[in-house]
Amino acid sequence: MTVLILTSKEDVTADMVVTRLHETAVPVMRLDPADLPDDTVLSAHYTHGDFEGLLSANGHVVSMRGLRSVWVRRPGEPAAHAAEPSAWLTAETRQALFGMLYSASARWMNHPRDADRARLKPWQLRAAHLSGLAVPPTVVTTFPRLARQFAEEYGEVVVKSASGPPPGEPLELPTTLIGPDSDFSGVAAGPALLQRYVPKRADVRLTCVGSRVFAARKTAEPHQIDGRYGDTEHTWQPVAAPDRIRRPVHDYLARAQLAYAAFDFAEDEDGFWWFLECNQSGQFGFVELETGQPISEAVAQWLSQPGGR
Repeated sequence: MTVLILTSKEDVTADMVVTRLHETAVPVMRLDPADLPDDTVLSAHYTHGDFEGLLSANGHVVSMRGLRSVWVRRPGEPAAHAAEPSAWLTAETRQALFGMLYSASARWMNHPRDADRARLKPWQLRAAHLSGLAVPPTVVTTFPRLARQFAEEYGEVVVKSASGPPPGEPLELPTTLIGPDSDFSGVAAGPALLQRYVPKRADVRLTCVGSRVFAARKTAEPHQIDGRYGDTEHTWQPVAAPDRIRRPVHDYLARAQLAYAAFDFAEDEDGFWWFLECNQSGQFGFVELETGQPISEAVAQWLSQPGGR
């Protein structure tokens, strides 16, 4: 039974998991949907009341009946590397590839249907609240007046992107601190996500693989707003996740139907953890390299197990 990994060739985090799978002699096929249809071949047969599908890449062939699990890691857009790419070819290739994979009985990390919903920041905030995690007051709005009122109520707020970087930008927009005297007129041009600012003493990354939880903490610099930007002398250190966090996190995963997720928390001056977001395909390589936590091994073990979540 084969593990299928959908990701780009440049994904070094996936390399770590592939190494673990090879160490345990688990067959693995790695492909990027962007390489269809030129460098990867697929064929699905729905005939005589039965189904069979095949994928061929890098000299290897895997049958859908022999598929153990699918890890949707960081794949490219289907057919993006085609000789003549187009939106139509991408749509056709996506239909063929994922329609075939959905017909198999493999387990998913994570199923694209669940991952698409889990990416939505407003949904994340609601799910976190229902699961029992502490969520800073937040507003998503296109009304400048409401945005100003929110900032006036909470004093200092942060504005952040809900979907990621704008088209053509390689980096995420940094989370930015603003005050009630800011110009909110631009809110009318597109939805803005404003959140009460949490003065933090540390960033916390909680990586979940199935039922396993790996918590890491990094001391924040004074007045640091976005932990992704700015130099710091501190490194990630392994910490124990308290039960008051573990239980709602597992509830969140059940609600979201996720087998893998990376949670970001802000630890305030009282040591309280505030939920910021949950990335259903968040990076874990940097955490493993700095903390020594066996996250790639946990991912490989989950992918190696047949059936269930």
